[in-house]
Amino acid sequence: MKNVVVLLVCAMLAGCLGKPESVTPVSDFELERYLGEWYEIARLDHSFERGLQQVTANYSLRDDGGVRVLNEGYSVDSDEWEAAEGRAYFVNSEDQGYLKVSFFGPFFGSYVIFELDYDNYEYAFVSGPNLSYLWLLARTPTVDPELIDRFVEQADELGFNVDELIFVNQDQNIEP
Repeated sequence: MKNVVVLLVCAMLAGCLGKPESVTPVSDFELERYLGEWYEIARLDHSFERGLQQVTANYSLRDDGGVRVLNEGYSVDSDEWEAAEGRAYFVNSEDQGYLKVSFFGPFFGSYVIFELDYDNYEYAFVSGPNLSYLWLLARTPTVDPELIDRFVEQADELGFNVDELIFVNQDQNIEP
């Protein structure tokens, strides 16, 4: 579990607070509606998530006005649940989907929401500081294939390497 946190920190340190030039954070963002559990539907691979399935992110308010971030995933190889807890804060304004997140000390990386289901907050397209970081998050463990197609098409247009996408197994029966 500690290895996941260390690797996540290293990855985030490499990125800092930039964002891909092609990515624009959503406006009219409402943090209260974004809080709660999200399932990772797709991602670009990174060492801090490598081999993890059933990945979720849970966001809740912190006493200091920030956001508590709890990422969890099941490692099939080690047959263990792994978790990393961090904190996030808005980079610019609270109505813009552009946050900085830290899983260790004073070092932050970008969390850029560039598409969001404004009606129900049921899905989000998220980037990190560069085109190597990309996630499709949803409130449910599966989504309509049309949403996946739109995510892949939009990510491709923005310059992400969609051929490297990993579609996360959210099957609750993969744990022995």
